[in-house]
Amino acid sequence: MRQPSVISRRLAAAAIGLVLASGVVACAGPQGGSGDKAAGGASEGAPRKGGTLTVLNADAQSDFDPARLYTSGGGNVPSLVFRTLTTRNREAGAAGTQVVPDLATDIGRPNKDATEWTYTLKDGLKFEDGTPITSADVKYGIERSFAAELSGGAPYLRDWLVGGDSYQGPYKDKKGLASIVTPDAKTIVFKLRKPEGEFPFLATQTQFAPVPKAKDTGAKYEEHPVSSGPYKVVTNKNDGEHLVLERNEHWDPKTDEERKAYPDKIDVRSGLDEAVINQRLSTSSGTDAAALTTDTNLGPAELAQIGSDKELAARVGTGHFGFTNYIAFNPKVKPFDDIKVRQAISYAINRTSVVNAAGGSALAEPATTFLPEQKAFGFTPYDHFPAGKTGDPAKAKELLKEAGYPNGLTVTLLHSTAQNRTTSPEIATAVQEALGKAGITVKLDGQEPNSFNEKRWSVKDAPGFFLSRWGADWPAGGPFLAPIFDGRQIVTNGSNYNHAQLNDPAVNKEIDEINKLADLKAAAARWGALDKKIGEQALDVPLFHPVYKQLVGKDVKNVVISDWTGVLDISQVAVK
Repeated sequence: MRQPSVISRRLAAAAIGLVLASGVVACAGPQGGSGDKAAGGASEGAPRKGGTLTVLNADAQSDFDPARLYTSGGGNVPSLVFRTLTTRNREAGAAGTQVVPDLATDIGRPNKDATEWTYTLKDGLKFEDGTPITSADVKYGIERSFAAELSGGAPYLRDWLVGGDSYQGPYKDKKGLASIVTPDAKTIVFKLRKPEGEFPFLATQTQFAPVPKAKDTGAKYEEHPVSSGPYKVVTNKNDGEHLVLERNEHWDPKTDEERKAYPDKIDVRSGLDEAVINQRLSTSSGTDAAALTTDTNLGPAELAQIGSDKELAARVGTGHFGFTNYIAFNPKVKPFDDIKVRQAISYAINRTSVVNAAGGSALAEPATTFLPEQKAFGFTPYDHFPAGKTGDPAKAKELLKEAGYPNGLTVTLLHSTAQNRTTSPEIATAVQEALGKAGITVKLDGQEPNSFNEKRWSVKDAPGFFLSRWGADWPAGGPFLAPIFDGRQIVTNGSNYNHAQLNDPAVNKEIDEINKLADLKAAAARWGALDKKIGEQALDVPLFHPVYKQLVGKDVKNVVISDWTGVLDISQVAVK
């Protein structure tokens, strides 16, 4: 039986990229989401259909195949072409964290213990060639994501589906997966090896997009995937560097309550320098007036310039994504095996200086909980080691004395040399200065990104004290807490994200019990309570939750940013 840790290993592969040109991927960074329904002062008037929307991105929309994309909520650009069984609610802020039906009539019907989920397709669903979309197309689309040549997508189904751990895809095994059953053209049933109450969130991943078997061209499918959404691919150059989408005439808006699909054409240009992207959006000349970005944020210097320009400031959208930056402890390494030392560091942290190092209060919010401050995750406020805004060095010194260090101690902090304002030298220096006031001398160990990640994700070589960060595949507590604190996900021969190597039977049991809950609100409350309970052990020091700022062209209307993605939802935008 495949270990749950497989999920963690794959999550990390995406850990730096979060919302690239396409949409949300796991454990990543800079793009978050709680925004205004009409953030960005685009030109006045109600949104209307027509025109061309230009997308200016740094990263190419590569691997444009639903099997290979690692997205949540259907992605951003991919969601214009690929519909899935469920999707994210296309509304601003917290309302956007809800999972809603897409191709299916509901978000799924579980059996008693959430080990079986049944979906029924809506009437009138068609591919871009006018042929009906059936449950067999959804089943085949999922099965082909298991093929080695189409790897890259989310790994959950491989771990969750009965037989998924050994299935090699339809090209090698034409029998298909017996755990995906299609009793008729509109019904599809998933049989899981363990309870998974968050399955409706998983069903938003692009692997759930239907693929007609007769049109499958394997690795070449990405060049012209068959659309089930409001747009179809007419151009795909240099592996997604230039994508052109035009209307799919067989998409019926009566079957799709989520996508507005206002523009007639979407022109995606990638491989651009981030500074150039922001400058072009700021100037908004020519086609750039009807342009936006899905992967480039504004930094402190740019925000300072924009702050004095009311017109530009009105075109900035603000987003929050479920993401936490923190200090990680490895209690296997002295002196961090002593909880009083970990508590002392927790009290000594000056979150004001850390926030300033992250770009200021416009780009970071102080954190005292591991879960992000969003209801969907089960956020439960707590501060077990209240240090105020600037730290409590006196309390830290008191705890150090109790731990046997009356004259302080010296420790080494591992951080990245990447200028990302999350695990970078600026953050490390802020931590160093704060701990120095409590008598803790911090030596900084800056490593280039690859070396940094290898060390912090290694059970064998992980240091006792390092900067880290984590984001979730979807807005719920499961993909946030389980990879970090489930002892069964400790990986000894690969990338390990359980930094504390915590293997507490009570924690593991509670994770299993929560996974049985199909009631997502009830599950969220339990995740929040578990976060608070784990927090008492001082296994990490939450530092801040990032805030994301993105600029849009002056003619862009209807900017919607949800707490699911944290970036502008391209399916809602109008340019006329």
